[in-house]
Amino acid sequence: MSTILSIEDDGVDVVYQGTEFRLDRELIEEAIEKDYPDVTDHEILQIVESDPDLSGEPRRVGDVLAGA
Repeated sequence: MSTILSIEDDGVDVVYQGTEFRLDRELIEEAIEKDYPDVTDHEILQIVESDPDLSGEPRRVGDVLAGA
């Protein structure tokens, strides 16, 4: 079962092992110690999972929000 991230301006909606929850922007910035637009999807996955599958290129939140 994979983890699903839905990145929005004010945080990320997460579905992990069938459980849905939200990581607020401020919590992510504090955990990663970066401004939210500079955080990558791989870094968010590492907050959620202990050993995530980090295949593919990491995408910055700012790029995802800009539609890149």
